[in-house]
Amino acid sequence: MALRRATVADAQALSALSSACFTETFGHLYPPEDLSHFLDEAYAVPAWASLLSDPAYATWLLEEDGVAIGYATAGACTLPHADVAPGDGELKRLYVLAAHQGGGRGSRLFDAALAWLLRDGPRTLWIGVWSENFGAQRFYARHGFERVGAYDFVVGNTRDHEFILRRLG
Repeated sequence: MALRRATVADAQALSALSSACFTETFGHLYPPEDLSHFLDEAYAVPAWASLLSDPAYATWLLEEDGVAIGYATAGACTLPHADVAPGDGELKRLYVLAAHQGGGRGSRLFDAALAWLLRDGPRTLWIGVWSENFGAQRFYARHGFERVGAYDFVVGNTRDHEFILRRLG
């Protein structure tokens, strides 16, 4: 397994990987037209190219035999919570393809993202997680994150109930 920081040259690979991860994890929750519209906007190659060229964000790719199997993205916090302050960081995405989960792969991505978020010292960190993703909630709780709020995550005409987690710096 290789873990590396993604570059703009990885936009195509991240578009395909992120769409696959989101679909296999959450695709069953949405009507096909909502899912398709969301993927075309959120995970399109131009969206990834823009994100990867922004120095305020960082993405890591986890690869096995040269094939991307997981990724994590971190940056400035944009979650809708009254206590979010300038300088707070957010783990924005953390996914590993289902066939490759286990064996500490997600933890490697998580550790890389947190190290980057904390590179200038302690600060408050945030994560948004689906209210029914109990495994992720347990994982983040083990790392000091506590539920402090909720919001709706919009996918087309569907609204998912998401929890906002925070770890004080």
